[in-house]
Amino acid sequence: MKHFEYEITQHPADTFDKVIYFCTETGQCSLDEISKDETRVLTDILNNRGRDGWELVQVSFGKDGLLAFWKREVESGEEGEEIDIGVSV
Repeated sequence: MKHFEYEITQHPADTFDKVIYFCTETGQCSLDEISKDETRVLTDILNNRGRDGWELVQVSFGKDGLLAFWKREVESGEEGEEIDIGVSV
């Protein structure tokens, strides 16, 4: 059975020279005016994490920046520390 660990990273809007996404007052966000320099910044983030074995699962854009959700496979017994969130099933 495969085992994964997960990580969420924050990337503030000022990481980018030009805003590449925008959010409406209702909270809907989308990409706008993506320059080659901005795609290069995103590509660097993806490639740097990928070299360490992380796979991008999802990106969530917001007015203050973005959250990137990553996962990577680990050997059994190498998972990160488990956190009890108090949910019973």
